[in-house]
Amino acid sequence: MKKKKASLWIFLTIFVLLLLFPIFLLAAGSLMGVEELRESYGSVLYGTGGKLHWKLFPLYPTLKAYLQLLLDNPDFFVMFWNSCKQVFPVLVGQLLFGLPAAWALGKFHFKGRKSILYLYMILMILPFQVTMVSNYTVLSRLKILDTHWSVILPGIFSTFPVFLMTKFFQQIPDSLLEAAKVDGAGACRCFFYIGLPLGMPGVISSLILNFLEYWNAIEAPMTFLKTKSLLPVSLYLSNITGKDMGSAFAASILIMAPSVFLFACGQNYLEQGILASGLKE
Repeated sequence: MKKKKASLWIFLTIFVLLLLFPIFLLAAGSLMGVEELRESYGSVLYGTGGKLHWKLFPLYPTLKAYLQLLLDNPDFFVMFWNSCKQVFPVLVGQLLFGLPAAWALGKFHFKGRKSILYLYMILMILPFQVTMVSNYTVLSRLKILDTHWSVILPGIFSTFPVFLMTKFFQQIPDSLLEAAKVDGAGACRCFFYIGLPLGMPGVISSLILNFLEYWNAIEAPMTFLKTKSLLPVSLYLSNITGKDMGSAFAASILIMAPSVFLFACGQNYLEQGILASGLKE
């Protein structure tokens, strides 16, 4: 057993290091100067020819790329703020509209409930390219194309958070709700005092996963937004020229930072959500 555990530990360690290797390269590249970048990655980034040298530790570390990005490049701040203005309203809207819908589908029994769940499943697995034309037509009729609302509104009514939270709410024992009703609790009290506390891992998991999805969204902003001043930070790297590769490395790290931080903070909720999905009466 010890040999098996040791071999499994070695395998997982190697696998994790392979996954982290690109991030290490980005972090190291963001701390390199222009000359060191040319020397290490010139054959790929600048087309200078020669050999490619992988470096996990820069010889002459510098924060020049970060300073240029944060102090001399207002576009990054504008696009970063655009992402905040698009992503956080989506998450708030999903809570306002998705939570009641998920609770109703998870704990109420009514005619057509299964059909609605199947419809949610179908809409959830449809790729963006399939619904792009219909979304574009609706947004055009509403006259909100090329505004932040063209990204926010479809995200608020996304089917994925409703489907995910419904699965968590379904695991809450009906006996708890029946006991609460016997004690005089109404539907709203059951939702706020039983549904939300027990389903919180599912709610937090949904928020984390949707933050990752919309923070890194590319297709929807490219389709619905035409004004450059409205573009999110996920499209910032496409505007960087070959002369600013140091800034590209630094921007990649800064763009990933909120996702990594949120995932680290919500890891316990994700684990609890996985355990909660097996809750039985």
